[in-house]
Amino acid sequence: ATLALSLFAAARVKSVYNRFSRGSVLSGRTGAEAAALILNQAGIRDVEIAHHDEVLGDHYDPLRKRLVLSSQNYFGSSPAALGVAAHEAGHAIQHARAYQPLHWRMAAVGITTYASQIVMWLPLLGWFTGLIQPMMAATLLAAAWGIIMLFNLVTLPVEFDASRRAKAVLGRMNLIAPGSEAAAVNQVLNAAAWTYVAAFITSLLYFLWHLLPLLGARQRD
Repeated sequence: ATLALSLFAAARVKSVYNRFSRGSVLSGRTGAEAAALILNQAGIRDVEIAHHDEVLGDHYDPLRKRLVLSSQNYFGSSPAALGVAAHEAGHAIQHARAYQPLHWRMAAVGITTYASQIVMWLPLLGWFTGLIQPMMAATLLAAAWGIIMLFNLVTLPVEFDASRRAKAVLGRMNLIAPGSEAAAVNQVLNAAAWTYVAAFITSLLYFLWHLLPLLGARQRD
């Protein structure tokens, strides 16, 4: 069920993005130009805007203060390009304004990376070596999935807030026109938000999957 949910969310965001990545907005601005204007309007002038060739690999790197857009969004002037660029600019604004959930997520990256390694390798280690007792394995997996679940939970307000900022600033700065262009940006960002919701639901279910047997065993004891 979680695999189906994740696949549906990924397929939906790709479908919506592809639909609205054609054509050009009336303002004629590219994603890179829109991001630069938004950051400048917010008084942020120390963030580098770069591009790479990975499709939908757009992100903001708070450690390097680097906003990275795919080439299609960097040079493109479609509603999808401006929506994605404004969303990543929203993360840069969060960073500059010390938005607390973003700092919580940044602080949790390290431990979440370790937790992801545990859920990936511990089951294989247990199956092939038999060195780990089932209850110990279940405890470690429940703890690791709990960390991942909390990380995904904190990610939700970070992503939804960035999208809210993007929708508001694009209209306020006349980078997109009201009507069809605004609706296209809304659909792109709303579809992207579902991928984060799917990730949270998946991690929550796996956390409960490993936790509930432990609670049941403790009650029997």
